[in-house]
Amino acid sequence: MKRFVEGDDRKQVALLPECVDDYIGQDNPVRVIDVFVDELDLAELGFNGTTPASTGRPSYHPGVMLKIYIYGYLNRIPSSRRLERECQRNVELMWLTGRLAPDFKTIADFRRDSGAAIRNVCRRFVELCRGLKLLSSDKVAIDGSKFKAVNSRDRNFTAGKIDKRQQQIEESVQRYLDLIETADRTSPTRFDVKTVRLYEKIARLRQQMRELARIRKQLETQPDKQLSMTDPDARSMATSGRGSGIVGYNVQAAVDTKHHLIVEHEVTNVGNDHGQLSKMAVSAKNAMGKPKLKVVADRGYFSGPEIRSCDLNGISAYVPKPLTSASRKKGLFTKADFVYEAKGDIYRCPAGERAIHRFNTVEHDMILHVYWPSACPRCHLKERCSPSDYRRIRRWEHESSLEAMQRRLDRKPDAMTIRRSTVEHIFGTLKHWMGPAHFLTRTLRRVSTEMSLQVLAYNLKRVMNILGVAGTIKAMKTVGS
Repeated sequence: MKRFVEGDDRKQVALLPECVDDYIGQDNPVRVIDVFVDELDLAELGFNGTTPASTGRPSYHPGVMLKIYIYGYLNRIPSSRRLERECQRNVELMWLTGRLAPDFKTIADFRRDSGAAIRNVCRRFVELCRGLKLLSSDKVAIDGSKFKAVNSRDRNFTAGKIDKRQQQIEESVQRYLDLIETADRTSPTRFDVKTVRLYEKIARLRQQMRELARIRKQLETQPDKQLSMTDPDARSMATSGRGSGIVGYNVQAAVDTKHHLIVEHEVTNVGNDHGQLSKMAVSAKNAMGKPKLKVVADRGYFSGPEIRSCDLNGISAYVPKPLTSASRKKGLFTKADFVYEAKGDIYRCPAGERAIHRFNTVEHDMILHVYWPSACPRCHLKERCSPSDYRRIRRWEHESSLEAMQRRLDRKPDAMTIRRSTVEHIFGTLKHWMGPAHFLTRTLRRVSTEMSLQVLAYNLKRVMNILGVAGTIKAMKTVGS
């Protein structure tokens, strides 16, 4: 064909270069994967099989298997079966593995059996980033996001779901019985195909009722009264959409605000972020090697004890207080309208009266000081304050930590904007990479391993975008030596 770019003849002997390395450019990311894994001490990180056995069939070196997985997650190929095919046809993987092509079972078993070691590799890369001065920021953003598990919503049960399903089945059985009764009256032979089908449907529904009764007994043994049949560790969690939810895991992440690298992450099956702040903040502080750290999080992390724990560990938290006051909804004065005077340990109410300390109480393992003014019964603002005889104000014994944090937030009005632009972008990118079905593995331990590979691939790509492929390779060799 004239006037077109023509290709080579497939039967030409010298069609391909003789050296596989000729196919891989110097700026190809697989060269970064190769250098990174070769610089690791795999035995120290916890991988088995680094020393070959003297007998039996030779095994694949864990470094080769790790390279395959890092390449797979970097290129959105997390499936072991797809990785098996890529090893047989992908020139980059041929170069990376030396033309080795493990079967999918070997590839899957490596991920299953090397979970702790793979998580150590993810931490080791964060240490490498710290050595490269990429974690120079003194601030991180913390957030959590729900990721879907293998378990579908129909295979997740709570007492409420079982009650609702049993009611639906009972209504369906009664409807079918009414149809059978109608068919018996109208059919002279008292037998037709439609009646047989209805009896078969009723039998199936009664079998479902027996199955639900069995599941209810299993549900009673669960500590959180929730049972997932496919992935036992997955839990039903509410999402931001009204009336929506997924069965999955809550992934926590701490991201530095300068280069947007994930410095710490954790997978949990708790559906809220309430008790995660100090644990994630301390882990991020240790990972970054900082004596002091600033942490930004949303309202879901607000907890007095958690913020106090951050203060004790040299961490300055920026967490806005939830707007859940019942008084605000009723149009009454809120606690924010009462001014605390530390010198006299009193509150000054909106009418200017003194609310003095009366007694202490304990709620949710927190010691609270209770105050109220004596002038409440004759106050001209009482209708706007409280329907009770006296307006009581509760103050946590470490309330000063929350007040100091609020002053920090007032001086930093863009804190929540920084949080959104830092950590929410990370979760959006990861979910885009992982596709509609986020996790492929089951149980919390294996899902944590899979998430570590996703985080490692994300951080690796971020560093290559910052330093370039050649710069990343040079830096890895310099730090490794």
